[in-house]
Amino acid sequence: MQNIPSVDLRDFLSDDPKRKQKFVNEIGSAFENIGFVALKGHFLDDQLVDELYGEIRKFFALPVETKHNYEIPGIGGQRGYVSFGKEHAKGRKEGDLKEFWHFGQYVDQDSKYASEYPDNVEVKELPRFNVVGKEAYQMLEKTGVYVLRALALHLGLDEFYFDQYAKDGNSILRPIHYPPITTEPENAIRAAAHGDINLITLLMGAQGKGLQVQNHDGEWIDAIAEDDQLVINVGDMLSRHTNNKLKSTIHQVVNPPRELWGTSRFSIPFFMHPVSDMRLDCLENCIDAENPKKFEDITAGDYLYERLVDLGLIKK
Repeated sequence: MQNIPSVDLRDFLSDDPKRKQKFVNEIGSAFENIGFVALKGHFLDDQLVDELYGEIRKFFALPVETKHNYEIPGIGGQRGYVSFGKEHAKGRKEGDLKEFWHFGQYVDQDSKYASEYPDNVEVKELPRFNVVGKEAYQMLEKTGVYVLRALALHLGLDEFYFDQYAKDGNSILRPIHYPPITTEPENAIRAAAHGDINLITLLMGAQGKGLQVQNHDGEWIDAIAEDDQLVINVGDMLSRHTNNKLKSTIHQVVNPPRELWGTSRFSIPFFMHPVSDMRLDCLENCIDAENPKKFEDITAGDYLYERLVDLGLIKK
């Protein structure tokens, strides 16, 4: 496969059973074969997208000293600011050429998960940053719920199987700034080859070259979305849960050509996580003689902790 399949969520949301099944078939096939799709018909409108990018540009343009005020120790980078070069891909020592921010889940105080999550960090210099970030978070989460419903049907599960795990899930909205490159990077790229940790990732900002996906032949192909599309991919948690029936695909963000080193890149992934006590044990209907169980039993919370250690965000 040499390109990323395109799907339209409006097919799934329609009252036509054939259109709904068409979406289920298309996204299921794509996630079995390459693990990525470009999706249109989502819940983000153009005005929200434009304002979000505007606020993100304002935040990353703040003085370094100001941004460091929002880097909170002791929480593994799960809320607020994470400074340039701090995160690295699993198995690599070189830090990625990026800085980023984390918006986390907005739970009711009576939720059993309220005490589990750090508070979201408010940027006092940019009040709209906080408001717009929350709105985008909730629209991306809503989109992700419907994608998971389609995948549940593809897997032969109840359509609403994932709802119980997605509600109050430990999802993260991560605006990323890849700053201009000023010197020859030594073995470092903007985001080294990696698989995502979570159930699914919904990515804003894949409209230009940079994001590459590795197909099953080991070839790197460009993943370029149209202006109205999100790029959505399978994360390692969903891959484990489906015994690798739905494939978490390795991807990277490469450095631009030298003539474009002076430009910034912005992208905004929404990492859709389940609640911590979801069991990621391989689904029984994804195990058979030809596909024996490939992964050990583990909860989502324990798996996330292991991976944050691998990424260098938590020190053991």
